[in-house]
Amino acid sequence: MSNRPITEDDLHAYVDRALEPEREAEVGAYLEKHPDVARRIEAYSGERNLLRSALLPIAEEPLPPQLNLARMIESPRRRPASWRWAIAAMLMLSIGGLGGWVIRGATLAPAGGIAALAEEASDSYKVYASDRTRPVELRDSAELVQWVSNRLRQPVKLPDLTKSGYRFMGGRVVPTAHGPAAMFMYDDDRGDRLVVLTRPMTSDKNAAMAPHSGGDVAGLSWADDGTGYSLVGSRGLDALKPLADEIRKQAQTI
Repeated sequence: MSNRPITEDDLHAYVDRALEPEREAEVGAYLEKHPDVARRIEAYSGERNLLRSALLPIAEEPLPPQLNLARMIESPRRRPASWRWAIAAMLMLSIGGLGGWVIRGATLAPAGGIAALAEEASDSYKVYASDRTRPVELRDSAELVQWVSNRLRQPVKLPDLTKSGYRFMGGRVVPTAHGPAAMFMYDDDRGDRLVVLTRPMTSDKNAAMAPHSGGDVAGLSWADDGTGYSLVGSRGLDALKPLADEIRKQAQTI
């Protein structure tokens, strides 16, 4: 089993039965542990089956004569009209397919579990931790805490990692598919940077700490009482775990 987080694309591919067997097994195991997400995916599967049943009679209809490729080749004099029919048909199929994906994107709510939070934290780390000019927007801790608490509409506590060798650099509010999130950044004497991302959760409101990694980035994500946290950095999971435990301990004292 890999440590890649389960993304919304994985869930849609699971519904469409388009995953490799190993990834399909990983998504299935994830759904067993997340019944709220499993219910949503079950509803999507039901909609897929209804659509297939509704469209099956159309799919079984014979091809119109004017779209028969052999006939188009054998009748050069009628080819312009046949090609017009073919182009029109292809345009209709393209528009229909595009419309389906647009409707799908507009109607299906994005996943809100810790897998999504982990991906958001990793993306924030990749964008801001490498910025040597302006990695953070506010450096004043009191002003930042007040700002992010107002934006998230709940009290947010700034983790103190000085005993672990990390200084607070600053932070910012970052956008996600589930609303604003607070991002805090830290560094140590060697210049290694960490990112802590926190936001309210729409699902997985209480979730055990789970590791995730991808490329040069690793992290741990969890949720307590409707608030999610994700610690991300370039260090290994063994080095990040004590820091994540400390952040969780401090957050529980709010």
